[in-house]
Amino acid sequence: MNTQHNEQATLGKAMRRALELAAQSPLYGENPQVGAVLINDDGEIVAEGWHKGAGTPHAEIDALKNLAAKGLSAANLTAVVTLEPCNHTGKTGPCSQALIEAGVKKVVFGTYDPGKTEGGGRFTLEEAGIEVVSDVLRDECLQLIAPWFTNKFKHRPYVVIKWAASIDGRTAAVDGTSKWITGAEAREDVHARRAASQAILVGTNTVELDDPELTARKSDGSLYETQPLRVIVGERDLNAGARVFNRDSETIHYKTHDLSAVLTQLYERGIRQVFVEGGAQIESALISQDFSDEFLIYLAPKLIGGPATAIRDIQVASIDQAIDLEFIETKKLGADMLIRAVNKEK
Repeated sequence: MNTQHNEQATLGKAMRRALELAAQSPLYGENPQVGAVLINDDGEIVAEGWHKGAGTPHAEIDALKNLAAKGLSAANLTAVVTLEPCNHTGKTGPCSQALIEAGVKKVVFGTYDPGKTEGGGRFTLEEAGIEVVSDVLRDECLQLIAPWFTNKFKHRPYVVIKWAASIDGRTAAVDGTSKWITGAEAREDVHARRAASQAILVGTNTVELDDPELTARKSDGSLYETQPLRVIVGERDLNAGARVFNRDSETIHYKTHDLSAVLTQLYERGIRQVFVEGGAQIESALISQDFSDEFLIYLAPKLIGGPATAIRDIQVASIDQAIDLEFIETKKLGADMLIRAVNKEK
């Protein structure tokens, strides 16, 4: 029992390192983020790698190359990979075959490759006599590739819905005031996430009521080097002098309520992730139309009351129709709390 427990702990530790490496892969590339490590019988990492973009070596190949650069052999090592080694020849060769030729004795992966042509590497490895272990930190590995999965199989951007609210779920007081519900640390976190996003999406109500710039700014007020596309959705005309139309970033206004069409057009523009910042009407519509993938909820330790809730009607008539979420991260930000959740039905 102790031996089995120790092995699980060793593989879990190695997979966590592989996940850290995978996070360095391009987030919005045509391929998923993947990390890999090679470990010896003592559980020590002897080489590591990650996928650096389309046309470059996959994570397993990168790790094998880094191992060879040290003058070491992969014979009798264990490969730990966040995603099942591919079984497909595209811009690069199949990783399953490369691992066989390298002489690894065991391959451990987090989750299966869902691709019709890329998947199946497990069977190739097993046919070659290599021991295969799957589903190590499966949930974490699945969440890692969720944006890529949405892009590849749903042909739309991954949609992240954000709101900041009091602990009773209010986004403004009865008189309409909302600055600032959350504190400086929470706002800094939002701006960092904006900078990492490809697009920020809001409705026309938010532009009219809040007059936001929707830029990504550092704590000193200066702009981040990368600025997301600013996307406005709604049929009404807007004041050309609104701050969202300044020159700090590109802004596009889709004069429609057809959210499916908007997401399709953004995908065709190369947008693979959308950060939705309000308001309640458009966020509720995205949720009810099954376009919500991830939630970033910033909660302040305040009680406000009143009618200004974070979301409105989402087509849930009874408790058995509730949309189930899974909390995947909680973080204290000053006095506030960030809850990161994903839609369990995805």
